[in-house]
Amino acid sequence: MSSPPRLTQYRLCPRSRSIRLALAEYGTEIALLDENPWEWRKDFLAKNPAGEMPVLEYDGGPTLCGAYSISEYIAEEVMPPSRATATRPPPLFPGNREGRAEVRRLVDWYHGKFDREVSRELLNEKVYETMRPTHGSPDPSILRTVRTNLRYHLAYTGYLADARRWLAGDDLSFADFAAAAHISVVDYLGEMPWNEYPAVKIWYQRIKSRPSFRALLADRVPGSAPSAVYSDLDF
Repeated sequence: MSSPPRLTQYRLCPRSRSIRLALAEYGTEIALLDENPWEWRKDFLAKNPAGEMPVLEYDGGPTLCGAYSISEYIAEEVMPPSRATATRPPPLFPGNREGRAEVRRLVDWYHGKFDREVSRELLNEKVYETMRPTHGSPDPSILRTVRTNLRYHLAYTGYLADARRWLAGDDLSFADFAAAAHISVVDYLGEMPWNEYPAVKIWYQRIKSRPSFRALLADRVPGSAPSAVYSDLDF
């Protein structure tokens, strides 16, 4: 019997979280290998010279680096559209050509723009810096900028959630997992102004209540406790 694929990840890495959600939706068992992104270990760089997570490894199969390549592999190999049934989750990139393009646009928005303007800086200031030997306090000016950026992104997410059944259209897609992964990290770090964005809250409650989300809600990282509502489904 072959061993399950191994996912090298950090528990608050949004890209890693999006892949965990996708694989959990399809009931794919994986082994989690924790990696500290601030250490830049040589062994990890040998897996992915870009130094980015996640990395998914199959025994006797491919080693896949990054959320983009992994999500496309899952879509084509783990659950292609031809195998979708009424009792199985929908494809990660559902719909016609235009619909799939919209999913990919939003995945790039959250894993690219949202990550650069919110998640990355927030993690660096509130988590990664505290783990380094010569750490200091978070920079207030950086946090102010991040919070301003966050509100811009939440306004856009609210617009999408208000106009559509799911963020990219009628069907749950990898765009929802990518967005939820980033927002879950912001929520863990106590930075989500939930009362200001009711449409985002309703959408997030729906996806947060899915069984695939349970493992993420159980995550904890040393030195950083989650917000009071992080694990609450009825926040």
